Amino acid sequence: MDDLARIHGTPADIRARARNGLLTGNTAALASGYVQANIAIVRRAHADAFADYCLANARACPLLTRSEPGDPTLPALGDGIDIRHDLPRYRVYRDGTPTEAFHIADVWRDDFVTFAIGCSFTFDNALLAEGVPLRHVALGRNIAMYRTDRDTVAVGRFGGKLVVSMRPFARQDAARAVAISAAFDDQHGAPVHCGDPAALGIADLQRTDYGDPVPVDPDDVTLFWACGVTSQTALQAAGLPLFISHAPGSMLVTDRRHGAAG
Repeated sequence: MDDLARIHGTPADIRARARNGLLTGNTAALASGYVQANIAIVRRAHADAFADYCLANARACPLLTRSEPGDPTLPALGDGIDIRHDLPRYRVYRDGTPTEAFHIADVWRDDFVTFAIGCSFTFDNALLAEGVPLRHVALGRNIAMYRTDRDTVAVGRFGGKLVVSMRPFARQDAARAVAISAAFDDQHGAPVHCGDPAALGIADLQRTDYGDPVPVDPDDVTLFWACGVTSQTALQAAGLPLFISHAPGSMLVTDRRHGAAG
């Protein structure tokens, strides 16, 4: 990821880089001041039930908007968005098996409904702006994510385990991280857990289920946030023959400013 994209790129610039194959990695720390979104795409027949699942599990899956069937645009989140091309990487799930793709125009269907779900990368930029260091950003890594032993609220065929993202902090920064993130209600809000990962059923922080591990120092405070990848576990649990998501860490960068209504 080049420095120009990280420091100066507008959301439209970043989407254009993704569309043209110039950005294929994670979007952490990009587009400070703008909302990033997890993406889930399902067929129309499953869309209403999945929307209800998101509403029942709003901490993990805060729903920002959904598209009309077959419409690849998301006007509530930005002009010119084409969800078939504007993510750095996608995962296409067929009968439960994922394959990665850099665009999805070749598998697009006229009954697909796109869901945009809030992402913690949005408040990462707010943390950085307040001088709170983030280790995954400093190391150029994706965020560390784990499947927990906590059940989400099932809705119909949608259910499964809660996924969390983890960030370690020096003790003096942890309280500030909690307070800053708590203001982002539609981007997972405050952490769901602090401290012992075993309380979430996580045996080893260096063995992530998604993303990249980051070093944790003995005196660090580990904070765990509900993660939008939970939506992918719910889609997998539902046994849908076809659905599409972002690849973990490869978010949609939107034109919506932090705190904008929508």
